[in-house]
Amino acid sequence: MKPAAMLNMSLLSLSLLFLSACGGGSDTPPLGTVSGVVTLDDKPLADAEVTFQPEKGRPSLGKTDSQGNYTLAYTVNENGALIGPHQVIITTAVEAFSDETGEGQDREARPEILPPKYNAQTTLTAEVKPGANTIDFPLKSKE
Repeated sequence: MKPAAMLNMSLLSLSLLFLSACGGGSDTPPLGTVSGVVTLDDKPLADAEVTFQPEKGRPSLGKTDSQGNYTLAYTVNENGALIGPHQVIITTAVEAFSDETGEGQDREARPEILPPKYNAQTTLTAEVKPGANTIDFPLKSKE
């Protein structure tokens, strides 16, 4: 075999080896699972949307249940949030929605009951670490 052909075969083999080592993995960045409880004036806050917004990248979202418990989702199929610092937004406001097709449900508007420091002008932050994170938010309606 000619030297040029041997070099091409070697480069091709090396490229295939590199691609096989890199392929097949997930494109999802490292995540930490996040759950916790949101309370307002020491009572569970139901139906609140919890958003963790990292400095860069996709936010993670959760919704509180009747007991104020939430779990963040990074995608539809994957729970968690990016590792690192996040700005946290908690809101109870819901915009009205009218399904003109008749196939879905209409939704009435619901006003925000939380102070702006928890949503529009949030001061909330959280640090997500590898593994399981329990991050509670004891909110106050007045301070």
